[in-house]
Amino acid sequence: MEIKVLSSKLVKPAYSAGDAPMPATEYIPLSIFDRVTFEMQMAIIYAYAPPAPSTASIEKGLATVLAQYRGFAGQLGESPDGTPSVILNDRGARLFEASVDADLVDMAPSKPTPELLKLHPDLEAEHREVVLLQLTRFRCGSLAVGFTSNHVVADGHATSNFLVAWGRATRGLPMGLPPVHHHKELFKPRSSPRVEHDHRNREYYLPSPTDVVGHHGDAADNIVIHKAQFTKDFIAGLRAKASEGRGRPFSRFETILAHLWRTMTRARDLSPEETSKIRLSVDGRHRLGQPAEYFGNMVLWAFPRATVGDLLNRPLKHAAQVIHDEVARVDAAYFQSFVDFASSGAAEKEGLARSAVCKDAHCPDVEVDSWLTFPFYELDFGTGSPSYFMPAFFPTEGMLFLAPSNLGDGSVDAFVPLFQENLQAFKECCYSME
Repeated sequence: MEIKVLSSKLVKPAYSAGDAPMPATEYIPLSIFDRVTFEMQMAIIYAYAPPAPSTASIEKGLATVLAQYRGFAGQLGESPDGTPSVILNDRGARLFEASVDADLVDMAPSKPTPELLKLHPDLEAEHREVVLLQLTRFRCGSLAVGFTSNHVVADGHATSNFLVAWGRATRGLPMGLPPVHHHKELFKPRSSPRVEHDHRNREYYLPSPTDVVGHHGDAADNIVIHKAQFTKDFIAGLRAKASEGRGRPFSRFETILAHLWRTMTRARDLSPEETSKIRLSVDGRHRLGQPAEYFGNMVLWAFPRATVGDLLNRPLKHAAQVIHDEVARVDAAYFQSFVDFASSGAAEKEGLARSAVCKDAHCPDVEVDSWLTFPFYELDFGTGSPSYFMPAFFPTEGMLFLAPSNLGDGSVDAFVPLFQENLQAFKECCYSME
């Protein structure tokens, strides 16, 4: 299916008369959290049924919101003194317009496929902008919005704030509280630093010449992304089973992740002695007393781990408890310990590298991005909420995405990349409560 790109332009911030004088270029130094996050593009697809919003209204709303979220209209670079920074220079966001002589239903599968990459600008090309957008119009009148942003500039929480504000700006509504940027007085070590956790082997690692990181070879050709939809009733039954005899039930997220961890482990046919771990993000805003409007990255990770034998032979409750306990350990004291370590210069002196790197496969491990609490369906450009949204095609085995279903009834969609040879086994046990 051929998509024709019609135009490409930079959408710059539109400042109102009350904003005069025009803001000068600013340099927002990358925080210690920005420096350990993934160097990757966050790519999301939104679909809107006809009558879809006009390009003019979307572009006008984008120009308005970029005046408030200047980080997404800027560039990554260095300040005059050489500090890695987000440069607030109002370069703008790159907007592509495209069309396709087909109906959305012909190209909108229920799960991410390589075809979805056509709904984004070429992510392999070199772009100087932080945000890339592609508006693709279909013969049926539907619209696909491919949104891509640089993860180093903003995490999922900050990006979701921007997306909601963009929709509100397009509809002529107040955008809400402005973003709060990093500054050099934030995240300072204690006067008597105390490194109380093993950050050298969690947020960092010591690379060796034999390490193979990034994407290599044709591994992606053997990976398929399966979409599992868990209904509200199934989740309720799963939570009841996992929480039996427990005073406070496990959360929806803990329960679904525990279930998927066990299901993927079973489908992979691993030996009982192997250890499997999960990498899951923990938001530090509340833990460090920062506002929800903080714009940037403020995430560290929990690493629940268990042997394959324990995961498969012990009940669901065991896996959920392992996840719950590990997340609880990444508390305010943990974040402050990380601040003390990252500010000490030890990582640079010892040649440590960030452990958050993109891989072809995680087996026997799992990584999860949960979008369950992000209001992605509030990106309303004036014609209603999107009919659905999903991550773009991401052929990384073991990299889970959890998102609220477009049914809007509490159901959850899980996007699960698997090796082709493990798919059938996963399907056979995905909806089992055993």
